[in-house]
Amino acid sequence: MARALLTHNLPILISFIFLLFIVVSSGISDVSNESFVFLPSPNSINDGDRSTMFLPLFPPKETSRPRDEQLSRRHLQKSPSSARMPLHDDLLLNGYYSTRLWIGTPPQRFALIVDTGSTVTYVPCSTCEQCGNHQDPKFQPEMSSTYRPVKCNINCTCDNEREQCIYERQYAEMSSSSGVLGEDIVSFGNQSELAPERAVFGCENLENGDLYSQHADGIMGLGRGDLSIVDQLVEKHVISDSFSLCYGGMDFGGGAMVLGGIKPPSEMVFSHSDPVRSPYYNIELKEIHVAGKALNLNPQTFDGKHGTVLDSGTTYAYLPEAAFVAFKSAVMKELHSLRVIEGPDPNYKDICFSGAGSDISELSKSFPPIDMVFSNGKKLSLTPENYLFRHSKVRGAYCLGIFQNGKDPTTLLGGIVVRNTLVTYDRENERIGFWKTNCSEIWDRLNLSPSPPPLPSGLDNTNSSANLTPALAPSLPPEHYAPGKIKIGFVSFYMSLSVDYSELKPRVPELAHFIAQELEVNVSQVHLMNFSTEGNDSLIRWAIFPAGSSNYMPNATATEIINRLAENRFHLPDTFGSYKLVKWDIEPPPKRIRWQQNYLVVVVALLVVLIIGLSASMGWLIWRRRQETPYIPVGSVETHEKELQPLN
Repeated sequence: MARALLTHNLPILISFIFLLFIVVSSGISDVSNESFVFLPSPNSINDGDRSTMFLPLFPPKETSRPRDEQLSRRHLQKSPSSARMPLHDDLLLNGYYSTRLWIGTPPQRFALIVDTGSTVTYVPCSTCEQCGNHQDPKFQPEMSSTYRPVKCNINCTCDNEREQCIYERQYAEMSSSSGVLGEDIVSFGNQSELAPERAVFGCENLENGDLYSQHADGIMGLGRGDLSIVDQLVEKHVISDSFSLCYGGMDFGGGAMVLGGIKPPSEMVFSHSDPVRSPYYNIELKEIHVAGKALNLNPQTFDGKHGTVLDSGTTYAYLPEAAFVAFKSAVMKELHSLRVIEGPDPNYKDICFSGAGSDISELSKSFPPIDMVFSNGKKLSLTPENYLFRHSKVRGAYCLGIFQNGKDPTTLLGGIVVRNTLVTYDRENERIGFWKTNCSEIWDRLNLSPSPPPLPSGLDNTNSSANLTPALAPSLPPEHYAPGKIKIGFVSFYMSLSVDYSELKPRVPELAHFIAQELEVNVSQVHLMNFSTEGNDSLIRWAIFPAGSSNYMPNATATEIINRLAENRFHLPDTFGSYKLVKWDIEPPPKRIRWQQNYLVVVVALLVVLIIGLSASMGWLIWRRRQETPYIPVGSVETHEKELQPLN
């Protein structure tokens, strides 16, 4: 009877399972948009193309966090505000990392090199007659309603008329900058929880050398000094006396910066930093180990002159003569399968090797590990990307990025040493911390939610897309961009690159990473929609989706993205060839009926109904079987009686 009842209910069960499959499938197709990239065949750009591949580029974001992480974030929110700012460019392609700063009312945007060796922040002034052609227009004091010149006083160097304070900076590579000091409102971007603050900065009237020819506009001084942006913010008590830098690795440029304190990861190693010894950020380096063996050096080797100095504005690392000779010899002894070749520039005697391959993750099989040991016994372990740079002319070849510092006894550690390393300059506690990590995912690894407020109103309104050609103009009327007019689902745009599809395809994740940096969004928000080729050129349609699980993008965020696209504020590495933005648009969220938007609730409800139904059916069957008593009619079964056998 149980079998008969199950057979009777089989169509119902099949219907339940089929309905459940449809709901779950529609839900999965929704979720897949968050973690996969839709990549059609390169032969067509039509959305209906059937030749598709699903390439996992970014892992889906976790929507919940363990309780200890929630407590950690609660603790962070009680601390003073901080300015979280993305870093751009590439250490070896550009020679520096830069960030974006906005000065004035309305704000004027600038790309500034982050430099821990400088103590003043400066940008080219509109009055400058000897300033190079940089990334952004010069600062126009007369256009800012909040700009004030710093009047001559006993605490500054004054101009010849003794009316205004001036500054002058000279650098080791023989470049220099000079100008007047002004004060205005400085804004830190849309990833910062720190409100705009008044700060003193330099308005350049003269620059030469590398400062004249560089692409970046100026310098953001993070050193120790009254004019340092860090010192000024600390003096106002808006941030704690600390800041952090995280440089991207050999595969990805960019990175992140935090002005203010963060909770240091438990694996971070610290070295004492003595602010009295020199104005530079120094650490107490005692030994260097190559492949686990200490270099045979006097412990005082790394303590000469200024000691061991960290300088984010320097590209490579420089050791005293004795240390460099020992380091080079120790590394060469560990290279068994590589061949020594000439460097990319005949003007420099670079030490280069071929035969290691192009996969960065495999370099540790060819090159030895390096350890820097501090005086407290803690050590910072370096991977090959922390002391090598790519040979620009030979594929799969690399060169030493550590050099001899002439006859100078100072040890200078530039940005190459701390790639993919979070460096915390804890000035309050006179220490510097190091934590090896992936700097392209630093916010997730620190459990910091990137839910930034919008930039100040009027941001970047000194530029306009009115003069752009029709092909570059937004495809919707201007009123569509006004806040509150429409609900924005995502921003899409086309990018044309002079790179063949076969070469570009494996680099799509890297390209998405750079786009996220340039638009100042999370990498997980960048999605490749479709892809086509024409000759040796590639055309990609990208989409920027809302952050997290939100269905809508804030109008302020969409407006900022459109502004960046309209003003062509992209700066991709030269390895991607020439490129241009062809068209962009804002689009509403995909239309979904209510049960699709709440598919998880529907699935759970159906599962509950199914389980309850099956349980009730089984319970009823068991109860019926227990109530039934076997009935045997009289005479239906013959009974055989046996005679009793006599006892012997």
